[in-house]
Amino acid sequence: MKIGVIGGGQLGRMLALAGTPLGMNFAFLDPAPDACAAALGEHIRADYGDQDHLRQLADQVDLVTFEFESVPAETVAFLSQFVPVYPSADALRIARDRWFEKSMFKDLGIPTPAFADIQSQADLDAAVASIGLPAVLKTRTLGYDGKGQKVLRTAADVEGTFAELGSVACLLEGFVPFTGEVSLIAVRGRDGETRFYPLVHNTHDSGILKLSVASTDHPLQALAEDYSSRVLKHLDYVGVMAFEFFEVDGGLKANEIAPRVHNSGHWTTEGAECSQFENHLRAIAGLPLGSTAKVGESAMLNFIGRVPPVEQVIAIADCHLHHYGKAFKAGRKVGHANLRCADMATLNAQIQRVEALIDEA
Repeated sequence: MKIGVIGGGQLGRMLALAGTPLGMNFAFLDPAPDACAAALGEHIRADYGDQDHLRQLADQVDLVTFEFESVPAETVAFLSQFVPVYPSADALRIARDRWFEKSMFKDLGIPTPAFADIQSQADLDAAVASIGLPAVLKTRTLGYDGKGQKVLRTAADVEGTFAELGSVACLLEGFVPFTGEVSLIAVRGRDGETRFYPLVHNTHDSGILKLSVASTDHPLQALAEDYSSRVLKHLDYVGVMAFEFFEVDGGLKANEIAPRVHNSGHWTTEGAECSQFENHLRAIAGLPLGSTAKVGESAMLNFIGRVPPVEQVIAIADCHLHHYGKAFKAGRKVGHANLRCADMATLNAQIQRVEALIDEA
């Protein structure tokens, strides 16, 4: 089976690493000349809206998926005329637009922060008067890793902010006084079978995920699965989806969804019976889903900007290095380390050792 992937970054690379043992081959469509997934398959260098090259991809693969939601929904809809594409264009259209996303949560009875659609500075001024401060203004599309957003704490922060974010459609969200940030990685097959990984505790730095730690028997696991199931069924979703939540007053408020494999699920490569990457491929290919059970205690630490010396990383017991082969650049995710330990005390100690290497890099 040959899988086409829209996007050739590290997520596509890790999908190929998971699919190769299953006898799958890969082709990546990505405009970047140095797409890091290209080492794992054919690289079709073209823009995501280039219909001639999209048709070329469709003609040579059995099905198509995508590695991130910056892909236009129109691209997925076009490809769907010629080859199965999972997740669907409708799922992508909703997940990539914060207004559609939050409106869906509201319709499905899933708690969210207060929010408002912003099309102008006047809209922003009116929404701030209604929702109050502090609040967060985010572009409706294309924002990730802290990009395309601004925290508004005072009236001075509000003035001119719509233009500051590019005078594009935005969403204002009320600030949530959360006690923690968690994510749930779910996978749903073509037949509707659904499985969930354990909730993950996430720590961010400057809007970029820094650390994810898989939980054991989290008290909000069942609630997270309930909310996630509503979305998966509503979208008739196929593949892996990540759900990000705020822990608030002993419950959960939905932050956002990602219609793809996700950074907070990277720990599953060594820390679960079947990784999120393999399960995504199983789901879209119509194969039986794998077990999402944990193997030991696990965590993931991102390498931002540069990877510490390889020999130092792999010298740490229970540590597994994932180097993306990307040029080092400030603010860029260039690799991560997965830790899998027998107990939490050991895991916490090893996290500190990797964090020390990151600080020295």
